Amino acid sequence: MVSAELARDVVGILGNVISLFLFMSPVPTFVHIWKRKSVEQFSAAPYLATLINCVVWVLYGLPIVHPHSTLVWTINGAGTAIEIVYLLLFIIYSDSKKRLKVLLVVLVEVIFMAVLTILVLTLVHTTKKRTVIVGIVAVVFNAMMYASPLSVMKLVITTKSVEYMPFFISLASLANGVAWSAYALIKFDPFILVIHLSLSLTIYVSVFFDVGLRFISQVPNGLGTLFSVAQLILYAVYYRSTQRQIAARKTDGEVGLSELGDARKT
Repeated sequence: MVSAELARDVVGILGNVISLFLFMSPVPTFVHIWKRKSVEQFSAAPYLATLINCVVWVLYGLPIVHPHSTLVWTINGAGTAIEIVYLLLFIIYSDSKKRLKVLLVVLVEVIFMAVLTILVLTLVHTTKKRTVIVGIVAVVFNAMMYASPLSVMKLVITTKSVEYMPFFISLASLANGVAWSAYALIKFDPFILVIHLSLSLTIYVSVFFDVGLRFISQVPNGLGTLFSVAQLILYAVYYRSTQRQIAARKTDGEVGLSELGDARKT
């Protein structure tokens, strides 16, 4: 019989592989942006949310915060580098208003991480307490990352087009959410087991919060799965209308070019 620890390791490695695919899934979107030399109506929100999420998890995975978490900080370190590249491209091909907004959000994220890192490393002196604090912050930002596509989903419903909600990102998000939901349900989840709320609490309160955090640690990935399913449903609903809109634009463009050619002849 397969042990729970082995199952955790296998699911954890699978989760890392899927996470890497999730980080790489926007590549077709940015190839499109590079070719068009414009971000058009694409939103920077998913990339900004993923950036802060990855940076927080890098901090969480450091040996001075949560020992023996090499897979955590390596995959999220890779994610941080990838998201920085995406945001640089987004800034390059944005108009001045969008560019300023993205830069301001990035600045806020940098300041927040600097303050969090300094406070945790200087005021908290045990890895257990650091794990609790940074872990809770990581869970919050993980939920924000999964919720970030909501703005894009609103655009899809408004325009009845999935043109600006990339299919591969939604699919990868679903796979990622399912994998990490399974990982969180296994008792050997490192974040769950290391949680010891000894901040002046009695043993009964500590156990109560430990159970609560076990549930909370599953919430972001559960939400991610639900949001991803919702995106794929929207994709199925509005796929045909999107194709009609794209075809109509191409037809209008061809008509415009034809009229311009006739005008030049006359």
